[in-house]
Amino acid sequence: MDLRLTGRTALVTGGTRGIGRAIVEGFLAEGANVGFCARTREAVEATEAELSGGDARIVGTTLDVADGEAIADWVADCAERFGAIDIVVSNVSALAIPDTDDNWQASIDVDLMGTVRLVKAAMPHLEASDAASIVTISSVSGREVDFASGPYGTVKTAILGYTQGLAFQLAAKGIRANSVSPGNTYFTGGVWESIEAGDPELFGTAMGLNPTGRMGTPAEMAAGVIFLASPVSSFTTGANLLIDGALTRGIQL
Repeated sequence: MDLRLTGRTALVTGGTRGIGRAIVEGFLAEGANVGFCARTREAVEATEAELSGGDARIVGTTLDVADGEAIADWVADCAERFGAIDIVVSNVSALAIPDTDDNWQASIDVDLMGTVRLVKAAMPHLEASDAASIVTISSVSGREVDFASGPYGTVKTAILGYTQGLAFQLAAKGIRANSVSPGNTYFTGGVWESIEAGDPELFGTAMGLNPTGRMGTPAEMAAGVIFLASPVSSFTTGANLLIDGALTRGIQL
């Protein structure tokens, strides 16, 4: 299927590892130009070097999404470099799970306000696009109570509410807004690899809860993001796409 992304420009936060990197790779494979950011300069430079060389352009930038001014500067720079912005994907997370004051603040600053500030900065450019799309990355922990309830889960729930509000508010402008809620996603260097080594009991419990008997991959999560972001999904807005291998039990009404 042609997702009609060739020549479009997408911005992705947290694009050097895991789901974020898979999203960057997915856009590039579909012919979209990509601007991505992450906090670690070495990882940004390595990712840009490894993924450059195709027909689509890729530009990486080092920044912390908790810095609102840095986000605004990054969006403005990408708009100048690429000439347009059609898609924004707010993917980065503080992954602040334990219930501490610092983790509550980090989740608000990074996960929630990083998303809000990205959307605000990109809005003039999205309004100029004929295929504008916003995709936010929530989590199954934002939809139901689990071990990550607390700072992480609560803020992921807030992101769902924010995104669905955007969908309603921006529909008349032709700007779509959707969320993707990944289930447990395993990759080298990821949180579940760390839990597997440090808390094998929790890891075993998590594996046992999924009827597929496995965790998902970053590429499986990214595929849903790319589809929702694409012009092929032109009438889909306000949706929350669960990609969890039937992990969650609730019925979405």
